[in-house]
Amino acid sequence: MNGVPVSDGTAVPVLRRMEDGVCWITLNRPEALNAVTAEMRETLIGLLESASAAPEVRAVVLTGAGRGFCAGADLRAGAGAGAGAERVAGDVARMLRRGVQRMVAAVLDCEKPVLAAVNGATAGVGVPLALACDLVLMADTAALVPAFVRRGLVPDGGAAYLLPRLVGPQRAKELLFLGDSLTAADAERLGLVNRVVPAAELEKTAREWAARLASGPTRSLALTKQLLNAALESDRASAFAAEATAQEANMTTADAAEGLRAFAERRPPHFTGR
Repeated sequence: MNGVPVSDGTAVPVLRRMEDGVCWITLNRPEALNAVTAEMRETLIGLLESASAAPEVRAVVLTGAGRGFCAGADLRAGAGAGAGAERVAGDVARMLRRGVQRMVAAVLDCEKPVLAAVNGATAGVGVPLALACDLVLMADTAALVPAFVRRGLVPDGGAAYLLPRLVGPQRAKELLFLGDSLTAADAERLGLVNRVVPAAELEKTAREWAARLASGPTRSLALTKQLLNAALESDRASAFAAEATAQEANMTTADAAEGLRAFAERRPPHFTGR
């Protein structure tokens, strides 16, 4: 999947392109299976934050160049646990809060729907990065490898937060205690991804799904995302109150008025993201 650099340079680690209201973000270190460096992490966070505020962005697609989606944090580049460096108490926790936790939170907090097109190997923090996306498409040749335990590490990037919410605590423990590689078929069976498609059709399918998201009522989708993300942490009264507040806010949008008008006129709505 191609793109344009977010800045000048011959080895740009993150590519961005706009296509019909869709912001395509491609991790671009194929020689390292797109293992995340500090530079990539900060660029990705910035792009997601910009997408939230940009009216021309109606949806986001996150994918990887080459054979991998994301092989995790690049420990050799100092983006991960900082193995071999002298540390004092609190350094690692601070590094995670400022680093990969911010990166995954940027996906969860993005006000536009984020679609992951998982094109290949996905390991370590690449797993929660993919699963934090609102919708996940996966090539049939790809695999998820939550391999933290294999390195003697505690899961990070929100993996222990996301996995129980997707597959329940018992399955989450199996995945994180054993660290086994999951085929695309297994990931779909467990409910970790929305759809598995042949590798040759991944970009086409991602473009089709993203086009549907980009033509939708943008603020309604943002408010719905907020409600869904908070649902498992809310009691019923709080969830119902949040729903009512979101509906109140949404009814002031042009898209809500258009949706109701189109229903009354028995025609398809034309949403503008306003």
